[in-house]
Amino acid sequence: MSNRMWGGRFAEGPDAIMEEINASIDFDRKLYKQDIDGSKAHVRMLAEKDIVTRDDADKIVQGLDTILSEIESGKFKFSRALEDIHMNIEARLAELIGPAAGRLHTARSRNDQVATDFRLWVRDTLDTLDDQLGELMQALAEKAETHAADVMPGFTHLQSAQPVTFGHHMLAYVEMFGRDRGRVRDARKRMNECPLGAAALAGTSFPIDRHMTAKALGFDRPSANSLDAVSDRDFVIEALATASLTAMHLSRLAEEIVIWCSAQFGFVKLSDKFSTGSSIMPQKKNPDAAELVRAKSGRIYGSLQALLVMMKGLPLAYSKDMQEDKEQAFDGLASVSLALAAMTGMIRDLEPVTKALKKAAGSGYSTATDLADWLVRVLGLPFRDAHHVTGRIVAIAVEKGIELHKVSLEEMQAVEPKITNEIFQVLSVDKSVRSRTSYGGTSPVNVRKQARRWLKELAKA
Repeated sequence: MSNRMWGGRFAEGPDAIMEEINASIDFDRKLYKQDIDGSKAHVRMLAEKDIVTRDDADKIVQGLDTILSEIESGKFKFSRALEDIHMNIEARLAELIGPAAGRLHTARSRNDQVATDFRLWVRDTLDTLDDQLGELMQALAEKAETHAADVMPGFTHLQSAQPVTFGHHMLAYVEMFGRDRGRVRDARKRMNECPLGAAALAGTSFPIDRHMTAKALGFDRPSANSLDAVSDRDFVIEALATASLTAMHLSRLAEEIVIWCSAQFGFVKLSDKFSTGSSIMPQKKNPDAAELVRAKSGRIYGSLQALLVMMKGLPLAYSKDMQEDKEQAFDGLASVSLALAAMTGMIRDLEPVTKALKKAAGSGYSTATDLADWLVRVLGLPFRDAHHVTGRIVAIAVEKGIELHKVSLEEMQAVEPKITNEIFQVLSVDKSVRSRTSYGGTSPVNVRKQARRWLKELAKA
């Protein structure tokens, strides 16, 4: 039996293997709501332009509402023989209202139909990611405000560098995820053009109103070129590129949580809600949620790479290759959404171990830069000379196995005679962070100000 949707040209039905490779209903059923919304906007426009009767349009809309209810209640029977969500819905519509259902596809192709459905779905997903990023940023900013003055080590090369505050560290991720949120909004704005009415590739001879359908579906405008409208998948690639950057930032934060939770660091504690145990080692408490967030990044990158490779050699306009875009998009964007939710929960849940953080902040000669700055500021030494003097004093501390502030004044004066007892005032980690008052610095005053600014901005967003 030939396919009743497109089988007029074909005397035989598809081979079983052809049906298997061709069918997309197993995954594109996710687009059911967008497909129904697009069809309702399309048929209302057709009626407005007297291309179909209002009576037929009303029947079609009522039938589509029935189908929506059936799908959402789990009563709808999907058929792989009908290939995709579009043909499944249209076939059921014909069962419900008869011949009038055949008028729905006037001035429309599955090419512009799927392009519209997919844009609607990606747009909805970007809106969800926007909200999730806002929730994560709020959790980080709240944690930053609470711990604005709690000192911790700052690292370069994963070696102790200079003291910072836990709040300042949290705000670094607020900045990263803020950029991600900006990219989500940019991508949404750029993709918000409606392909519906481009038909197969060349537009249509029917006197349709594409601006009407675009407005009805919340698009800013109809797409300006029918060839581009049906062949463009930039919008989903850009969404996955944005998701990939977000996943990279999530993975960096997850990596730090994994390190911080280890017995060797002991910087933070996660509750049982985001941890798991071991089947053999009863003492273990593993930060598995963070590890899984870290792992999701590779999966998301893979989705992006798959779409880029799929699209790179396709001529205009539509090719069946493009059916492969949806599984990757569904998986990649669902993965980043889940990772965002998990990370938000972890950030709200974790508590810094302030004693361990402060102890570590003073290790590794982390206030050496403060010593060098004092030599420049108070004694007037050129910075390179101050750097050399400080290095020699650090060498004394290393040789004796003591912290920098425990090097005696006499030992320091043997390196630089002008050093006074005042030097010890800058060698504490608390005074070090308080001194970093430059814009964007780690001073608790700065951190509180920035945290409150972000919380105020997030409340408006």
